[in-house]
Amino acid sequence: MEHEIPAHDSDALVIGAGFAGIAAATQLAALGRKVTVLERHDHPGGRARVFHEQGFTFDMGPSWYWMPDVFEAYFAKFGSDVNQELDLVRLDPSYTVWFKDGPVDIAADLETLKATFDSMETGAGARLQAFLDEAEVKYEIGMNNFVRKPAHNVMEFATWETLQQSTKLTLLKSFSAHARNYFTDERLLQIIEFPVLFLGAKPEKTPALYSLMNYADTVLGTWYPMGGMHEIVRAMVRVAEKLGVEFRCNADVAEITDNGKTVSGVRLQSGEMLGAKSVIAGADYHHVEQTLLPAKWRRYDAHYWDKRVMSPSSLLFYVGVNKRVPKLQHHNLFFDTPFGPHAETIYDSKTWPEDPLFYVSAPSTTDRGVAPEGHENLFFLIPLAPGLDEQAGQRDAYFNEMCDRLERHIGMDIRPHIVYKRGFAHREFQEDYRAFKGNAYGLANTLKQTAFWKPKMKSKLPGLYFTGQLTTPGPGVPPSLISGEVAGVEAHEWMNVHADPFD
Repeated sequence: MEHEIPAHDSDALVIGAGFAGIAAATQLAALGRKVTVLERHDHPGGRARVFHEQGFTFDMGPSWYWMPDVFEAYFAKFGSDVNQELDLVRLDPSYTVWFKDGPVDIAADLETLKATFDSMETGAGARLQAFLDEAEVKYEIGMNNFVRKPAHNVMEFATWETLQQSTKLTLLKSFSAHARNYFTDERLLQIIEFPVLFLGAKPEKTPALYSLMNYADTVLGTWYPMGGMHEIVRAMVRVAEKLGVEFRCNADVAEITDNGKTVSGVRLQSGEMLGAKSVIAGADYHHVEQTLLPAKWRRYDAHYWDKRVMSPSSLLFYVGVNKRVPKLQHHNLFFDTPFGPHAETIYDSKTWPEDPLFYVSAPSTTDRGVAPEGHENLFFLIPLAPGLDEQAGQRDAYFNEMCDRLERHIGMDIRPHIVYKRGFAHREFQEDYRAFKGNAYGLANTLKQTAFWKPKMKSKLPGLYFTGQLTTPGPGVPPSLISGEVAGVEAHEWMNVHADPFD
């Protein structure tokens, strides 16, 4: 909608102070732009917000720190050092997988892990090395040639070097088939397939390209920033503010405005009008395009969005207990029931699961500062199909099922010692983040939703760009950082070649 917009106070406005939004703002500021970030909540972080209750510090979203090279490069690019900004600890074991017959530790040391694989299947240690060597090639090619492109069209990838490299990515083979070339033991296959479970499709429908995730988790390691994952957000905000980025919290955007030809700014729910040369939307893509934009500027319609294959949503519980739980590691995957039926409910039937796999994080095993003395901070997660309707009592039933199985495995009671519990699922994802269908992880990384087949970073409205997990390069914290950087460069270049509408 065309509006009378005041002279701009910023070159660019960024909607949403999640990882992608902060990264986009920082990139623009580093290029000399004056940037304001608008965040509807009372503190930055987006899905990586934090809350404090009864002496506990609960990270609300991401709990895995993978691909440390991406964070290292990010902070270095903007004049800082990740090791000065964050107190990073490499976890060992990286995580523990609880099978029906007991736990398997995924050691940080590769030789130790190879010995574990050998104990479960003869010769599997050497095959793990071969699998990871091949995955490393994909990781290097992907990071160097693919993920840092805006993916506006296929021609960005049409260089001879890129075409040559793409033959090594095994794009047309499924991850499931690829893994079975190396391993036969079902437990090992579940361990190998775990990193792709949240990419949004069954391993048999996920390209073998994504074995690069195994390289990231096994070789580059699983880390933790002391104080919690929200410390990453705080560090990013510090770096951004040093470059001049302004953050405005409790600033909820009601509308993106235009002058008939280009974007011209935004209107807040308060009625305040803010002008800018460019706008980057780091909020949920579907919400921004379908709600904040006039229809004439929408690239996609409701039918398009309904046909997208989404990554899972999640049922989460933030739990504080007044005793230590010594048998839990920092990250714990409970694969004590078959994955097939659970996967079918997520990706095919779109129903609530029976006997689901689940995940428990206990960050207080690493970081005593996130729980009171003698207490444990626990985070429970069940991956679910997006778009489910919740029935009364359903959350408690699932929580009790997880606790039944957890208590059986660790040989101690949890529920009598709970002093705090908070649930979070589809409804909260929609209310807090306006997440399409209550999604937690964005679009599925299927082949037909990769690179230029994802929703476009560049809007039909000139000067408006999208960033985050529903556009390129995809879901996850490191990809979101990269998405923000790329969007920032794109917006900067657009401003360079277009006259200032306010001049």
